[in-house]
Amino acid sequence: MPFFAVIAGTLALAAQADGEKVTVVGRPWAPFISPMGEPFRARTADDVPIGRWFQQADLNGDGQLTADEMQADAERYFKVLDSNRDGEIDPEEVRVYESDMATEVQVNSKWKRPRQDVVASAPAEQPKPEDHRGRHDPGGSRGDNGVDGYQMYGLQGAARYGLLNIPEPVAGADADFNRSITLDEFERAAARRFQLLDSKQAGRLALQDLESRLPTRPQGGKRARLPDNKDTRIGLPFPAGN
Repeated sequence: MPFFAVIAGTLALAAQADGEKVTVVGRPWAPFISPMGEPFRARTADDVPIGRWFQQADLNGDGQLTADEMQADAERYFKVLDSNRDGEIDPEEVRVYESDMATEVQVNSKWKRPRQDVVASAPAEQPKPEDHRGRHDPGGSRGDNGVDGYQMYGLQGAARYGLLNIPEPVAGADADFNRSITLDEFERAAARRFQLLDSKQAGRLALQDLESRLPTRPQGGKRARLPDNKDTRIGLPFPAGN
């Protein structure tokens, strides 16, 4: 057990022994993951993680984010990820990012939102529905396929906490699929993602425009409707050939 956890538990027991109430401070349910994959977690109950990212990326402080500023922010974060300073984010550095820096990007974890709630950058392959015990359910009728409004086959990874439907924003910048990401690839990915967010083609993004795209956790007890995936072509003859 980590040392700080032991200390925290000891202090809590001491407070209870003295008759004092132990107060647990709630935190927002999810982080914000920037378009380039950087996680921003709430530091206080009133913290706004997307606001911290936007203020950081808005270099001239004019309240508007441009494509150049987003690319500059991508370059800054690239240097954080490129820990060995060889000019590439290699597979080991991607592993560190996924397992240590931003564990929320791991796919097939519990909470997933319906796909229609965020900007779609590319259609993602959908895993087969499973019930809450992990058993395959082809019909989607058994078990609990929607947990607190989420769907077990909905958005995955960073798409649940960001502005674009990109489950893994860092690995997703690997344009040539050689399992390493160069700075040029990372900056070009930033420019492309800016275009996806700039739906009005204004060349600028305001914080309030982006906040409206943020995922929101559905209210407890509500469940998203399962889509009808039946193929109406089943049973029909093959089309006549030429």
